[in-house]
Amino acid sequence: MKNEGLDMIVEDGLEAIENTAASYSLCRAKWRINNEGLDMTVEDGLEAIENTASNTIRLQNLLAPSTTTITSSSRFARQSLSFKSSTATLGRVYSSTVDTGHHVSADSAMDAVQRRLMFEDEFGPLVPLCILVDENDRVVGHDTKYNCHLMEKIESENLLHRAFSVFLFNSKHELLLQQRSATKVTFPLVWTNTCCSHPLYRESELIEENALGVRNAAQRKLLDELGIPADDVPVDDFVPLGRILYKAPSDGKWGEHELDYLLFIIGDVGLHPNPDEVADVKYVNREGLRELLCDADVKLSPWFRLVVDNFLFKWWDHVEQGTLNQAADIKTIHNLTT
Repeated sequence: MKNEGLDMIVEDGLEAIENTAASYSLCRAKWRINNEGLDMTVEDGLEAIENTASNTIRLQNLLAPSTTTITSSSRFARQSLSFKSSTATLGRVYSSTVDTGHHVSADSAMDAVQRRLMFEDEFGPLVPLCILVDENDRVVGHDTKYNCHLMEKIESENLLHRAFSVFLFNSKHELLLQQRSATKVTFPLVWTNTCCSHPLYRESELIEENALGVRNAAQRKLLDELGIPADDVPVDDFVPLGRILYKAPSDGKWGEHELDYLLFIIGDVGLHPNPDEVADVKYVNREGLRELLCDADVKLSPWFRLVVDNFLFKWWDHVEQGTLNQAADIKTIHNLTT
């Protein structure tokens, strides 16, 4: 097919992309300060995204469908439309949580950092969508991170989302622990395993085969929370040892209800903790962990405590012996809600 007009379309697409980035940067800055002008900024972002998607589709019609450009253009168009949907959701969520007359959050218990952690992901001010599953870990939909952690929603709608917990050991077979930051909405300042988070409702993190989606998410969050480079934690090095189902209220409003993948990995890594996510880190050997468990002043996350009480020390044997794969049982879901 002819490539007539291609340069003009590419230039239009680049301009739209730049407009999108600028709009989102402005949106993020305003959101973090006082939320002023959020609606206008979101509308600007939506318009730029629509332009980007439209132009990439026009580009697709001009190029041969077998080319690499088409593949990447189609992917970007899909991502653009996904961004549009997520941002529209953001506008709706914020409309319900912000007093537009005074630009003050209706949820006074959440500070600016907490709102950002709840309503953004690492890629910008998009509403992170958790993966909803049933008790057999079958995907049944998605919902916002906010809704998935509201105890009212958990109890009334039985919202259950997919999660993961990473247990990272160094070459001395010491386990890396983190203390969750004071700004965490659920379980602030408690000690827990290396990293605990959620795969998001996106293509790369929905892959079921060999728990690849969850492993992709784990690599992403280790970088986000602890600054661990992806090269230090290759996706193929994560060993999914099992799955647990648990429910745990954090306070009167927030809590967890998760189907949690337990991922073990061994390696020496670079650490650059994100203070919004992590208050402290330390490596412990078995004895060090036992001392921590006996310290009445130390609070542990409920999921970490469940893993410690049911699995951790026998799995630690396999870490030291280099036989983690022999311990893996990803077919069983251990229901620890009772």
